[in-house]
Amino acid sequence: MQYFIKRLIASIPILFGITIITFAVMHLTPGKPTDLMTDMNMKVSAQSKERLQKLYGLDKPIYIQYTDWLKRFIFFDFGTSFKDSRPARDKIFERLPATILLNFLSLFLTCLIAIPIGIYGAIKKDSIIDKGLTVILFICFSIPSFWLALIFMILFGLQLGWVPISGLYSFNFDDMDIFMKILDISKHLVLPVAVSVIVSLATLSRYTRSGMLDVLKQDYIKTAYAKGLSQKQVIFRHALKNTLLPMITIIGLSIPALIGGSFIFETIFSYPGIGRLGYEAVMSRDYPVVMGIATLSAILTLAGNIIADISYKFADPRIKYK
Repeated sequence: MQYFIKRLIASIPILFGITIITFAVMHLTPGKPTDLMTDMNMKVSAQSKERLQKLYGLDKPIYIQYTDWLKRFIFFDFGTSFKDSRPARDKIFERLPATILLNFLSLFLTCLIAIPIGIYGAIKKDSIIDKGLTVILFICFSIPSFWLALIFMILFGLQLGWVPISGLYSFNFDDMDIFMKILDISKHLVLPVAVSVIVSLATLSRYTRSGMLDVLKQDYIKTAYAKGLSQKQVIFRHALKNTLLPMITIIGLSIPALIGGSFIFETIFSYPGIGRLGYEAVMSRDYPVVMGIATLSAILTLAGNIIADISYKFADPRIKYK
């Protein structure tokens, strides 16, 4: 217990360090949020630009701006969006359910498909099937996600017309009954989830295969076979549990995606999630929204590492923390 308390305490300065770097990078980027509001309007005077910068606090030194932001962050207040004057926290939490739904489904299906592929590849090492799976997985890993998304949209959305290519709801969503609403959302999720799963399969399946191969070489596995246990019993009762450690690491590091989402997928598919919100905020230099998303992602990254450490203990009781 003391180990995890120490980890939590040690995470605090890391989190502040991340926020400082993110804040500095945003403000050192050429251009200001007010430029997008005023440059296209020839009637805006220099005095008006100065008043607008003062209104948003952009006329203050960067360290004072960060201090003001930090004071608000302590109360989980990310500030007001420069784009529409709405609280950044409200804008983020509006998009939160859609992003969690998309990335939870993607992570679940990736584990459901990749882990059996990795186990089968280890059992059938160097067989034709194993080599074939390796080639297919590395092709999936090498394909640019944005290119695959566009191909799927053209093929399955435009040419075949099987599924919608954008958004999460149809225009007549409010007029549907509950069953049709679920079906409509499911159709809109098909393409982004499929693309996410395909590009993520290789990493988890390769880790699973590598871990399983290492475990299968251990003496206790040979002893289990010598006792007359079937291959199924040896794999699922003895080997699989000790293969979980690298998979726990990958899954733990995937937790931030449940909030951060995917900028590429959500932007291409016009998906109303946090990833698309973050892209729009970056393009419009909406500092409060960008800081809110970046901070939540940092918190979840640190939490994912701690959760992975806790899971190690359950997967392997021999692990001791000091």
